[in-house]
Amino acid sequence: MTHNTGLKIESGFAEINGASVYFEIAGQGKPIVFVHGLGLDCRMWDDQFFELSDHYRILRYDLRGFGRSSLPGKENYSHHGDLYALMQLLNISNACLVGLSMGGRVVVDFAITYPDSASSIVLVDSALNGYSFKSFSLAGVEGVAKVNGTANGNHAWLHHELFGAARRQPVVVDRLKEIISSYSGWHWINPNPWQPINPAAIHQLDKIHVRALIIVGEEDLPDFHDIADILRSRIAGSKKVVMKGVGHMSNMEDSTGFNHLLLEFLSV
Repeated sequence: MTHNTGLKIESGFAEINGASVYFEIAGQGKPIVFVHGLGLDCRMWDDQFFELSDHYRILRYDLRGFGRSSLPGKENYSHHGDLYALMQLLNISNACLVGLSMGGRVVVDFAITYPDSASSIVLVDSALNGYSFKSFSLAGVEGVAKVNGTANGNHAWLHHELFGAARRQPVVVDRLKEIISSYSGWHWINPNPWQPINPAAIHQLDKIHVRALIIVGEEDLPDFHDIADILRSRIAGSKKVVMKGVGHMSNMEDSTGFNHLLLEFLSV
């Protein structure tokens, strides 16, 4: 996909909640915020950031502990609290929030905690606070990292079954490799004082009253299909779409199809 190379991008580090959070913002119009997945960073949204900034004001950022943002310390923190503080700093009163996997989990917590700050939400191959995974596990990755170091942990993550469909596309796997190999691996070997909402989001989904689109890749793992069904059944008025021929990284594996779905949802 050709990117808008003439795009004016504002980037920097926001000092919020005791963390230094890297962000990029571009374009004009209604704001959209993109939230990345575990072991990844804001670059996973390249195909959306450059394409959709023709129509919208796009914010993407590295969550605390990922990309160029600072690592967690000993103090408790929340990703949704960080996002709220970042939006306040950038004078974004509300936005459409798009989150993939762990990023979806963050978006759900945010929409429940700050209902006036989410105009709509898009949950992509989403995780969900309070859901008990039946087969998906990070134990193998964490085990490798603890015994053989974080670089080997990252290698195990790239080769996890979660990215099976993505690995069939050389261009996508090259981009994932670049992102994952630059990840610190901090979460593989450290206890993380991240605090999700309480009670768990799975028990509070009825509090979400904004328009919600739920996207899941046809070839994603069964747990993520289960979560998509739970989100669809418990968020009133939500719509679920299964993207054909892609797995967990649906926005990268079929960026054209994904962007079409997103633009269609936003145009209503």
